[in-house]
Amino acid sequence: MPTMSVDRSDPRPLYAQIAAELRAEIRDRAISPGDTLPSEAALQERFGVSRSVVRQALGTLEEEGSIRRDPGRAAVAMGQVEHRRLVQRVTGMFDQFSRSGLDLATRVVRLEEAAIPPAHVARHLGTRAVLRLERVRSVEGDPLSYVRTWLPTDRVPGLDADMLTDASLHRLLESRFGARPVTGRRQVRAVPADPAIADALRVHADAPLLLLEGSTFDREGAPLEWFESWHRSDRVVFDIEADESAEQLRLHPGTAFAESAPDSAFVGTAGAAGADSAAHDSAPDPPQSAEEPEHTGRPARLVRARRLARELHAELDRLAAEEQ
Repeated sequence: MPTMSVDRSDPRPLYAQIAAELRAEIRDRAISPGDTLPSEAALQERFGVSRSVVRQALGTLEEEGSIRRDPGRAAVAMGQVEHRRLVQRVTGMFDQFSRSGLDLATRVVRLEEAAIPPAHVARHLGTRAVLRLERVRSVEGDPLSYVRTWLPTDRVPGLDADMLTDASLHRLLESRFGARPVTGRRQVRAVPADPAIADALRVHADAPLLLLEGSTFDREGAPLEWFESWHRSDRVVFDIEADESAEQLRLHPGTAFAESAPDSAFVGTAGAAGADSAAHDSAPDPPQSAEEPEHTGRPARLVRARRLARELHAELDRLAAEEQ
């Protein structure tokens, strides 16, 4: 490793600077989990500090779990436990983790009627009468994600926080409210943690988070939810399945993404869980509301195309159900 000196003009203590440097190397896999760290003497020479400062830095890393030190042995880098999530699937975090044998705890932070929902949420859901639901998802007491979900009030009558504690929203939508989530659109971006979310996730303010946001529709193409889910980037890994067959058919009607997040990184469309058809990767456009008839200026071809997309999606759902 290259020799470097600590910055003595930095207001942080010398040991904190060394700990931060070694922590970053472990995080970035310059020092892989299971590898031994350089000896105390080598770290002294590298950073130009006394052995007591090096020992303070190693003690800090040991306390936070970044390294393990056993008597008479060199310090060993410890890998952080990473949880993996397939982001292009419509199934939520609860179901995916359950299939992996993990118990995902859910704490409801807020459930209330939104006085004034964001414009893109109201536009997507087709109503301003929406519920705002906020939850923290954890594994073994370690918070992984903070989820904010917007739901049409008329789709979830009687919903309360007790129903959602340590439970799956998608399962509840289907079992209690007769609304099965089958398709959606997803996008991912890297964002800094704001103070409230940082506190809930036990990270520093402005720590890098992975934001997964998007929409979910039922079998009839009606919108069920809009959600934003902030994940700890040191705990959660997003997996994306690449499949050439999924590129054969893409139906992309207009959605709120184009207006609400022009700079976002588009991931793709989430199909119904377990469906193999590429068309399941396409989110149907929400059906027209009574407030927006066909003669309001929309091009007739666009209206017909969207109707055909919904009909095609419904037929694919029917065929997939017959094969099960």
